Amino acid sequence: MESTMIVNGFVGHSIELRYTKTGVPTVAFRVGTTPRVKTDNGWADGTTTWTTVVCYRGLAEHVANCVRKGDPVIAHGKVRTQAWNDADGVAHERVVLEAGSVGYDLSRGAAEFTRGVLRSDPPQDTSTYARPPQEEAPDTCEDEFEDTELDEAEELVAA
Repeated sequence: MESTMIVNGFVGHSIELRYTKTGVPTVAFRVGTTPRVKTDNGWADGTTTWTTVVCYRGLAEHVANCVRKGDPVIAHGKVRTQAWNDADGVAHERVVLEAGSVGYDLSRGAAEFTRGVLRSDPPQDTSTYARPPQEEAPDTCEDEFEDTELDEAEELVAA
C-alpha cells in the first residue's frame, strides 16, 4: 500500500527544469502552506509548513513552463523518502511529494487550460489545440434546430 498526499499552497521559488543522468526531465519546488490561527487579538498567520514537490517526465515539463513563484497550486501524489550522503559523508533524508498531478488552486483566481506538446511528442500541428471562440449563452433555452430538421432526423433513426 502506498501513501498519497494532497498539498495546496503557494510556490516558494522559481522552478528550474533539470534532467536526470538518463535524460528524464525533472523539477523540484517547495509549496508553502500557512494556516490562519485565532489569537486573543483576532486572526494571525500560523507557522508555514514547506513541502517539497518533485515531478518527472511530461508533468515536469508542463510545470516548468507554466508554474511560477507565488502561484497558488494543488499537488497530488505519492509520499516518498529521499536519502543521500553529502560531500562530508553525512547521511540526509527527507520526505517529498512525488506528484502525479499539479494544478492551479482555482479558489485563488482563474486559469485557462492549454493542451501542451512535449519535446518527447512527435511533431504535430498545434493549431488543432486552439480553443474555439466562446459564444455567449442564449438568454432562453430554445432549440437551435427547426422542427423540419428534427422530423428528418427521426425518420433516419426509424429507418
